[in-house]
Amino acid sequence: MALRCFFVSDLHGRIERYRKLFERVMADQPDALFIGGDLLPSPYAARISGEPFHENFIQTFLVKELQKIKEKLGEAYPSVFVIMGNDDARMEEPTVQEAEKQGIWVYCHFRRIRWDQFTVYGYTYVPPTPFRLKDWERFDVTDYIRPGCISPHDRNAVFTIPVNEHELRTTTIEKDLKQMTGDETLEKSIFLFHSPPHRSKLDRAALDGQRINDIQIDVHVGSTAIRRFIEKRQPLLTLHGHIHESTRMTGSWKEKFAGTQSFNASHDGPELSLIRFDPYFPQNAIRELI
Repeated sequence: MALRCFFVSDLHGRIERYRKLFERVMADQPDALFIGGDLLPSPYAARISGEPFHENFIQTFLVKELQKIKEKLGEAYPSVFVIMGNDDARMEEPTVQEAEKQGIWVYCHFRRIRWDQFTVYGYTYVPPTPFRLKDWERFDVTDYIRPGCISPHDRNAVFTIPVNEHELRTTTIEKDLKQMTGDETLEKSIFLFHSPPHRSKLDRAALDGQRINDIQIDVHVGSTAIRRFIEKRQPLLTLHGHIHESTRMTGSWKEKFAGTQSFNASHDGPELSLIRFDPYFPQNAIRELI
């Protein structure tokens, strides 16, 4: 048996990349499409790219275009699994959930979804970053904040939804992953993460030479909790994004952790980075720049 799957991440509202993706979906008709977060544009990114800024991007573009594909493909329309990313305002989450009700995709964050012979898990949170938007940031293993990053408790932190202060102070990515998976067996699981695992080929940021108090900032910015989770629980496959330049800097978009295959689909070039994989044979995955 074989399944054809597409994985993309960090498209950041880039219309050209989305159109390339939709053309491939129409032409190749995959069984599933996984979208790993940072779906939406920002006014700043729109100015840089020269593309128009879509204030209601989900409904006016994403849902509209995927609905067209669904009508054309009918029963051949792929299962679409999606999470948000740390650059996506959480105030947009109800719109993402509404699109699931319309049959456009399955919103995976903090959920366990049965698909074919596999179980799909989704998780959006990333460790604290240098950026002000904190809707999708969590303490990683402890409340330690890496030099150069902003705490969710900082007076400059921005949230687009009301915040539960107790949850913000006490919950970590490590605790979330334990709660989400419990004692489940994960040898046939696919994890759709936004953050990559720490100190891997998938989380290398362009921070060389950046120092705070004469100390070099860690150039690996992924999640320690996710790294430990992968090594301990050994899911079949983990999908990541978030660090656009990592593949360029390490020369690799994939890494193997014992029995787990891990991929990073984010990309800092103008092309669409598309990873094709079969969960029955994840070792045969390929990456295309389109």
